[in-house]
Amino acid sequence: MTFDPSAAALTDSGIFGLPFTTDESRVIVLGVPFAATTSYGGGAEDGPAAIVAASKQVDLFDGETGRPYEAKIAYSDELEHLRTLHARVRPLATKVIEVGGDIGDDDELNEALSAVNEASEQVNNDVYDAVRRWDAQGKLIALVGGDHSTPFGAIRALAETHRAIGILHIDAHADLRVAYEGFRYSHASIMHNVANLVPDVARIVQVGIRDFSEDEAQAIATSKGRIVSFFDYSVAEQKLSGVSWSKIVEPIVEALPQKVYISLDIDGLDPAMCPNTGTPVPGGLSYHETSYLLGALVRSKKQIIGCDINEVAPGHDGTEWDANVGARLLYKLIGRMLQTYGGR
Repeated sequence: MTFDPSAAALTDSGIFGLPFTTDESRVIVLGVPFAATTSYGGGAEDGPAAIVAASKQVDLFDGETGRPYEAKIAYSDELEHLRTLHARVRPLATKVIEVGGDIGDDDELNEALSAVNEASEQVNNDVYDAVRRWDAQGKLIALVGGDHSTPFGAIRALAETHRAIGILHIDAHADLRVAYEGFRYSHASIMHNVANLVPDVARIVQVGIRDFSEDEAQAIATSKGRIVSFFDYSVAEQKLSGVSWSKIVEPIVEALPQKVYISLDIDGLDPAMCPNTGTPVPGGLSYHETSYLLGALVRSKKQIIGCDINEVAPGHDGTEWDANVGARLLYKLIGRMLQTYGGR
């Protein structure tokens, strides 16, 4: 059967309704259904499956990025076993979270914490191995979590390949907490771990940040420019004073090195876009502001070497709005990434 990009997606089709296999595709969407350390609202472990389902409603022609599907995109569920790992350790993590990580000498809680930390290390290693393997085959990778701890292995793998990369970190939170609630690889610690454990990341540029601790503010201030944060309150002041988004974006893009990895926590957007995410915060970027920022990277001739989108959680009542937004942003991310590789 001839594939018609304008037709409705078939029931048995792949992500975005596409018929392509991972072997023939240029872009691999890697699902990581793990969210054990989520500290408030849950459900992000169901994000990858929800985004795949919603993606079949996304029109394949995009006015800004053209025809990303022509490069061929396929979803890999090779890490689906991490859903079982999530189910095993999430109840243990919940026990630790309930006491705010203050486990003292309690043997049961210490064992629970150790089990969660070991599971997180397995996630990091499995993601790292998968991304290294696909990267060696010349594939481009878009990771879909899970909570925001999940892309650590991907960032580590791609930083080793490309060297001196920058991270464009779109998020409501700075994610610079040290072993938050005792979890070494907490969703709230992803950028702390990247900064301290991935030396080939030259700079982390944060956008949308509006919920952070004093310790995190200090970490940014003392990073000697390795972490640059465009705080949401400052950006909002500029917008309210009449500064255009295009002008606001200029120093964000300029702060990034030539090769950029994009890490997008869905709560970086206005929570109207993501009401069911685990830790929504008032403020944030609009959908179009996010899309414009991605386009500005392309126009600046930066190269997007990989990306992730995380913390998408389906509504408890079955609503698909979050996944719908997540799927469309994923397609934008992939389209912009492909543009920086000449569309191929």
